[in-house]
Amino acid sequence: MSQVSPSPDAVAAGTSQRWPGISVIVPVYGSEAMLPELVDRLAQALPAMAERFELILVNDCSPDHSWEVISRLVEERGWVHGINLMRNYGQHNALLCGIRSAQYPVIVTMDDDLQHPPEEIPKLLAVLARGYDVVYGTPAQEQHGLLRDLASLTTKLALQSVMGAEIARQVSAFRVFRRELTAAFEQYEGAYVSIDVLLTWATNRFSATSVRHEPRKQGVSGYTFRKLFRHAMNMMTGFTTVPLQVASLVGFAFTLFGFGILCYVLIKYFLYGNPVPGFPFLASIVALFSGAQLFALGIIGEYLARMHFRSMQKPPYVVRSRASQERTDRR
Repeated sequence: MSQVSPSPDAVAAGTSQRWPGISVIVPVYGSEAMLPELVDRLAQALPAMAERFELILVNDCSPDHSWEVISRLVEERGWVHGINLMRNYGQHNALLCGIRSAQYPVIVTMDDDLQHPPEEIPKLLAVLARGYDVVYGTPAQEQHGLLRDLASLTTKLALQSVMGAEIARQVSAFRVFRRELTAAFEQYEGAYVSIDVLLTWATNRFSATSVRHEPRKQGVSGYTFRKLFRHAMNMMTGFTTVPLQVASLVGFAFTLFGFGILCYVLIKYFLYGNPVPGFPFLASIVALFSGAQLFALGIIGEYLARMHFRSMQKPPYVVRSRASQERTDRR
């Protein structure tokens, strides 16, 4: 999988290029106060990047008045479109919904909390112009706490096992990619969604560049350690067989261990004429093997659960309503 660190000259050269069209996808959750500023900054930045552009705000069942704010922004600006989901499906599910509604050849995804500055988008586009299909904006300095950083690292390690490349360490929610890639997963209907994994179904031309990462202006992130760890587990059991391979290796290792214990017991019996004494020894061996068996059964159970949910044909999202004016090419 390709990964190149672009030079400053290449980035500077690409910022002047204007693209035929750009679709910006933003999943929205609890950010009613920040949406107007986000839209204003995009309105200033996008005209220099593209002939045509649009912003798709996907409300992931926010607990505040985000949908009312989105509806007002749609009325004020013809290039803004809103999608209101039936319930909270998660960031990647909301992104998938927005991506499928995009109409322009370049898609940009970013967070709603202004930690991803719209003014940094040209850096990503400059690298994309060099022939890559997906470009990530890697924060020059993270603005999260220790637990959040640890959870993000866990997710990226899990993603690396799926993507099979070092680029997984630089994955972020701030990304640009070509719309043609969506053909690889336009029929995907699983309940567990990872946009980054789905993109690997279409291409191996990935890159990343350093971007400015601003502190969150209001509220706290909805991504806790528990949610990120669950997302990592969903990726590993939903898109790769690595856990099953680990379970097989654990089973093989304990088989060798058991064979070694058997050899030890037999050798001691033939040399000294007495078996290995003691209940603690036997109980320890039983506990070790029981733990290995339960571990393997747990991994298999996770895969069976994924198959069960796939057989139920549970959709990744359901749209409650849409807010949009006539599709316009300019703001």
